[in-house]
Formats: sequence, structure tokens, C-alpha cells
Amino acid sequence: MKAVLINTIGEPKVLDIQNIPKPKITNAYEVLVKIKAASVNPIDIKLRAGDYALNNFPAILGCDAAGIVDEVGSKVTKVKKGDHVYYFHGGLDGIQGNYAEYKLLNQRFIAKKPESINFIEAAAIPLVAITAWESLFYHAKLTKNKSIYINAGAGGVGHVAIQLAKYTEAVVFTSVSSDKKAEFVKELGADHVFNYKKQNISKEILKLTNNQGVDIVLDNIGGDVIEKIIPAVCHYGKVITLLQPNNKINWALARFRNINLCFEVMLSPLLFNIKHKQLKQTKILENCSKLIDKGDLRIHIDASMPLEYVAKAHEKIQKGNTMGKIVLEIK
Repeated sequence: MKAVLINTIGEPKVLDIQNIPKPKITNAYEVLVKIKAASVNPIDIKLRAGDYALNNFPAILGCDAAGIVDEVGSKVTKVKKGDHVYYFHGGLDGIQGNYAEYKLLNQRFIAKKPESINFIEAAAIPLVAITAWESLFYHAKLTKNKSIYINAGAGGVGHVAIQLAKYTEAVVFTSVSSDKKAEFVKELGADHVFNYKKQNISKEILKLTNNQGVDIVLDNIGGDVIEKIIPAVCHYGKVITLLQPNNKINWALARFRNINLCFEVMLSPLLFNIKHKQLKQTKILENCSKLIDKGDLRIHIDASMPLEYVAKAHEKIQKGNTMGKIVLEIK
């Protein structure tokens, strides 16, 4: 089969298309999927560049994908040959990813693809949808009329989180970097939109909340962003972050406000083989399929391109300024 391999960390040019053996089912619960599209995520760029540990070479990146069931093991009951599916699995150190024509995985990771969308759209969903869902509903316990600030609202996780929050009837504050992105997140339902290049987000939130602050913050950026937003979080509020905070952050204000800090790393169930959490993540995808087919959730594709353009896809994400997701089409 055709696959994109890397044999060393480095710039996008290390992504090398090769022909390798097609995987074979060796476990009764395994499913072989003919991949039709694979998503490109920031984690792929960080692994390729060496920002995160990648020790097993050659490696195939790509954490999520969509495709058609090609073959099933003797004890598989969840899907059958010909089913259209999507999933989050692989692309991490030692686990084959989805920049390839075929993927072998256990049936517990697989969900039926939403009927109303194509493979390119479906491939873009799993990682960002699971991340947003776990952040909002498992950590933040988001409910109707709660207020939430979501930074990087036009990004992959951000634009899904906005929609899930509005579906819950929460009040959504978000920030973006341009007028174009501002219009995009308004279309998704955001109630209050800020341009972080021109406005002081904390001051703007306090103005709009009678100096009380928001109930919840979903941080998609990391670094020192948390320290800057803490003044705009209410007493006993929650901050969920996807990335490592700056180690020099002064937590004094957060402590005296009894702010609850949570970390969201949706990769953990796969990395540490936590099976009951893997099943919960697949259930999230099943729930998202229902929302998508009802028209309550949509995924925005910034660009789709052939597998052969994988280096270009990585370069595009590295440059930033994307809206939604970038997807590789595999024919």
C-alpha cells in the first residue's frame, strides 16, 4: 500500500511517500479500513518536528481518518465490510497512523460515519470533536446559561467547541485574529467576539459580565495565555487547557479565586491503553454523528489536498492562519 513515512525528525521534506505491505488481520476483533481521507493536526507537526517524542522509525503520522471497512476479524460485531466509518487511532509513537491507504485497528475505536457528510469532512472530526466534548462536558460540566470563553475560536477545536457550547445554550465568548475569522465564528453562533490583536480580552469580558467574569475558559493556546485570562474568570470558575502553561505563571489570583484548573489530553486513552476511556471516546463520535446528521454540528474544511501534498499540508499548518481543518484525500 501507499503510505507517508518519516525516518527521522525534521522539516516537512522528511515526509516520504513509499509502498509498504498492506496490514493483515491477526486478531479476531480487528478491522481493516480502506482510508479515504486523513486529517492533519498540529500534533502531527509537533511529532514530525521533534517537539514531542518520536522514537520508533519509520513512523506513519495521522491520528484520525475516515474510510470504508475492507475486512473484519471473526469476532467483530460492530461493523461489516462496506460500512463507512471514522475514528481516532494511531499516529503516535509506535502506533501506525493514517497517512496511508489502509489502517488496522480494534473495533472499539470505530464509529459509523455521519451519513450527511463526505469522507473528507468526516476525517476532520474525531480528534477535535473528542477534545472539545471532553473539555466542555467532562471537565467543565457545561450547562445551559453558563458563560464560556474559548480562545482560538476559528481553529479546529475552537470552532467545534463554539457549536457544542451553543447547542448546550451557553453564552459564548471567543477571540480570533482577523475580521474574516470573526465573521466565521459569528456564523457558528458565538455571542461575543474579540480580536486579540486589537483588544484586551480580560477587560472586554469584565465589561460584558458586570466585572464578574466567565464561568469557564477553554484554552487552546497554552503558554502565558492562562495568566492573562485569569482576571476574567469568576470565583470558583474553571479553566481547561489543552497545552502546557508557562512554568513562570503566577497562580496567586487563581488560587484566591478558587479557580479549578483542568488539563485535557485526549491522547491519553490511546497512549496508556485505557480501554474504558477509549470506548467513551468512540461514544462521543457516535453522539457527534447524530448532531451532524441533525444539522446541529458542522466541520469546516480550510483545505483538502491529495496525499502526495502532505508536506504542503504541514507547511500550511506551520504558517498558521487556518480556519477549521486540513485534510488529505487518499484515492
